[in-house]
Amino acid sequence: MKKPAADRILMFLKMRGEATSLLIAKELSITKEGARKHLLNLAEAGLIEPTMKSEGVGRPSTYYTLTDKGLAQFPDTHAEVTVQLLQSVKNLLGENALDLLITDREKNTYERYEKAISKTKTLEQRLEVLAEARSKEGYMAEWKKEGKEYFLIENHCPICAAATECQGFCRAELSNFQSLIGSEYTVERVDHIISGGQRCVYKISQ
Repeated sequence: MKKPAADRILMFLKMRGEATSLLIAKELSITKEGARKHLLNLAEAGLIEPTMKSEGVGRPSTYYTLTDKGLAQFPDTHAEVTVQLLQSVKNLLGENALDLLITDREKNTYERYEKAISKTKTLEQRLEVLAEARSKEGYMAEWKKEGKEYFLIENHCPICAAATECQGFCRAELSNFQSLIGSEYTVERVDHIISGGQRCVYKISQ
């Protein structure tokens, strides 16, 4: 079943970060007036907010982004319970136990992804498999190439609360990506959700 236009707009803004009404109209295959009506309703509901941007000569363009309330439509997975469990592990067993927990998760995740990419032959094939696997886990992942560099992009973090509580999760994921992509490439996180970014972006270069 096709999702309502409002939900598709929220999803598009989550994936893109920001967009004009014209771009949204094209994405949804609706009129610009129809897009504006939906955007007005979403703004009144406090889910999105407009920002004016000057783009050279002419009138400034209006871009729409998700508010905190809008971002909350893409919830963290079992956030409160997860954070409480992490805090309990740290309080009862110490930081070392928490590190061991993260290391074990990192190992299991690596083995699962390594098996998935075992038959790939190119970097692009590896990124395609990784993006698909991450998307199934709720990360809304995609990849793209710009010049000679590649980017693995995660538009959502389903464990954001856990990662905020313990950034070892983020370190482990970066380490996994570096190992999976291969030593002939350098993997660098250039945008980070828990540091205030709208998404997590990993740059892959030689």
